[in-house]
Amino acid sequence: MAKKKKYIEENPKTMMLVKSAFGQMKSFKLIPISNDCPFVECLFSPREKMMVVIGKYMKQSYHMIPKLDDNGDQILVKGKPRENGKKVKEERRLVDTCSEHYILTEAEIRNIILMFAVNPDAFDLDEFFLSDSDVVGGTAEKPIIQMAQELKA
Repeated sequence: MAKKKKYIEENPKTMMLVKSAFGQMKSFKLIPISNDCPFVECLFSPREKMMVVIGKYMKQSYHMIPKLDDNGDQILVKGKPRENGKKVKEERRLVDTCSEHYILTEAEIRNIILMFAVNPDAFDLDEFFLSDSDVVGGTAEKPIIQMAQELKA
């Protein structure tokens, strides 16, 4: 336990914890507040109860990119759509992308917040880790935006 405390004390906190939305569900994320921060952002997915950490370090990976004509418009597929249902031509290209990491356990997510957030007690994180996520806000069947519209009516 002493090692963990020493690590936290020696490393500056470079992110701020803020309330957010993930899709249409109530969530939170960490945003950088200094150039020293090694991450672009950290997003919490309430449905999967995991955190996606997007790093500053770039890597090359292949992605399917729409083909464009001379005017910059997407080129449509002639005849029926492709097997994946897309109606535009695509090509595989090597592009620079940010590295991504997935934090799966509640304890590790809380540790990341304690290590990097200047305001780890900004709000109660327990509401996001309750077994019944309906208490938090929305579900796939009834998202937050729909609930807000029902309250207005």
